[in-house]
Amino acid sequence: MQPQPAPITHYENFPVASLLCPPRLRPAIAAIYHFARTADDIADEGCAGAEERLATLAAYGAELHAVAAGWPPAPRWAAVFGPLQWALQRHQLPVPLLADLLAAFGQDVEKTRAGAGYADRAELLDYCRRSANPIGRLLLHLYGVHDATAQQESDAICTALQLINFWQDLSVDIPRGRYYLCAADCARHGVQQADVLALRLTPEISNLIADYADWTGAIMQKGMELVHRVPGRMGWELRLVVQGGLRVLGKVQALRGASLHTRPRLGAWDAAPLLWRALRM
Repeated sequence: MQPQPAPITHYENFPVASLLCPPRLRPAIAAIYHFARTADDIADEGCAGAEERLATLAAYGAELHAVAAGWPPAPRWAAVFGPLQWALQRHQLPVPLLADLLAAFGQDVEKTRAGAGYADRAELLDYCRRSANPIGRLLLHLYGVHDATAQQESDAICTALQLINFWQDLSVDIPRGRYYLCAADCARHGVQQADVLALRLTPEISNLIADYADWTGAIMQKGMELVHRVPGRMGWELRLVVQGGLRVLGKVQALRGASLHTRPRLGAWDAAPLLWRALRM
């Protein structure tokens, strides 16, 4: 009998195993989502210290490799690894992509513990390579899309979505010690770290966020042809994901830096323009 993942309870900007996904793939997509969501919660939720979080992530990673090798899931995370093991066996999911996600979550913990940010965009993009891009590649794997161009376009979309999430969540992340504004960009725009940490909106910070939004939109553009390369329902799902991300990015741009104080999000009133733009891609 196929194990069933727990219900999705977190707010999400973008569809997760929606009705547009073929029914045969929804359980595997949900299993991947719950694996990643649980690991993210280990790294980010609750009041555990950094050492405890890293130790728990290490145990979680060991469980991943155990179930991938065919061992039955241990009780601790059976609700996660039961469905994931089924998906691994049914679809031959690439385990290194799942392990990359855990490496990114561990990096988040270490950066937060050290009060460190990112030196430059190259370092930030390397983080996205492990924190976001594996999801797109896993979905392509499920749909049987393996060519290099599609993977590169998927990486661009996933990186852009991760960056959009950063600029959307400034008001949440900075007070929690998550700092994604790169030192090199802050220096170039004359942004003072003390102003950022105090959530003090200055013209320099507004210009920096606008620069990041333009950069992120350009990255998304590099991947958008993927919606025409993937088959059937996945192509339509991807159109909505891309347009959902661009809609949030537009809200970030409209706030003119005030996402430092306010978290823009999608609402019911965004559905019609989002669908219209998806249809026109």
